[in-house]
Amino acid sequence: MTESRAKPHLAAVLEARADAVVEQVLRGRGWVPHVVAYPGYGSVARDGAPGWIRVLGRVLLSRPGTAGQPRRQGLVRGWRSFVTAPVAGAQVVVTAGSSTGTVRTNRSGYVDAVVECDLPAGTHEVTLRLPDGEPTSAVVTVVGAQQTLGVVSDIDDTVMITSLPRPLIAAWNTFVLHEQARYVVPGMAPLYREIVVRQPGTLVVYLSTGAFNVAPTLSRFLTRHGYPAGPLLLTDWGPTNTGWFRSGRQHKAATLRRLARELPQVRWLLIGDDGQHDPDIYLDFAREYPQHVRGIAIRQLTTGERVLSRGTTGPRPEDHGPAEAPVPEVRAPDGTGLGDALRRAGLL
Repeated sequence: MTESRAKPHLAAVLEARADAVVEQVLRGRGWVPHVVAYPGYGSVARDGAPGWIRVLGRVLLSRPGTAGQPRRQGLVRGWRSFVTAPVAGAQVVVTAGSSTGTVRTNRSGYVDAVVECDLPAGTHEVTLRLPDGEPTSAVVTVVGAQQTLGVVSDIDDTVMITSLPRPLIAAWNTFVLHEQARYVVPGMAPLYREIVVRQPGTLVVYLSTGAFNVAPTLSRFLTRHGYPAGPLLLTDWGPTNTGWFRSGRQHKAATLRRLARELPQVRWLLIGDDGQHDPDIYLDFAREYPQHVRGIAIRQLTTGERVLSRGTTGPRPEDHGPAEAPVPEVRAPDGTGLGDALRRAGLL
């Protein structure tokens, strides 16, 4: 969600003006702001640097008394997640352990800030609140100085089957389908649980080009199917300061580099699928930061999934083979096969 400080693109200016008009109208009707919190991560103090957490959330307007009310699971159309009224420039007070800090939302109402704190390694609850509002809890995973394994996992077609990113099918899955009309990839949840059991404290990061609007839906899906809890590193839905659309590939590459900088002691197991660009993004990252990559695991799509994702059953011209990777790379059609391959490669 971090954007360039360069002069905003026309699309971003128009979006900000439209959001300001909507906010003014809704406030006039008595709507009030509230905080939506997303899972975050952080680090203990190490190498002379203080401990910190990355806090993620959003401030939205809602009718009085409706903020935080759960919807009936399974009956939520995807488009409802995108009908929001963000609050730009809102002050949000973050309390983590004995530390308190104040951050501001960006033009789309998002909070994405690093706050110094003294939390020990493990999973903790921190609170985000508006100066005159009730606190909202967020879960953060703090990585210890001796923790050396982390998992970065794609979401679409890696942990759940959505047939992305073909435009019409993507729109149908995102805006129309009910929450429960998505399917888990066989064997992936048990594989992730095994990794965490084998090395307790492993940080599992779910990295996707999807919008933060669907974060609550994704969190419920992951919990319902037994995936380990972890931060969702998604993106904003809408124009950027540089154009009408965001680059999903750039978002993933930039996030991987950020994780390497923030948690230098961690070596990442990168898990994705061969539907689009995961193999290339992971290969580029492994070549640039081989010391930060433990291995690469690629789920091979079925013939039908490949047609929906690529429009063809054949390989893409840019596809590489595992032998080209500077770190161990394994491929299999599901979580069971990937687990077997990871064990044979000595990565589990």
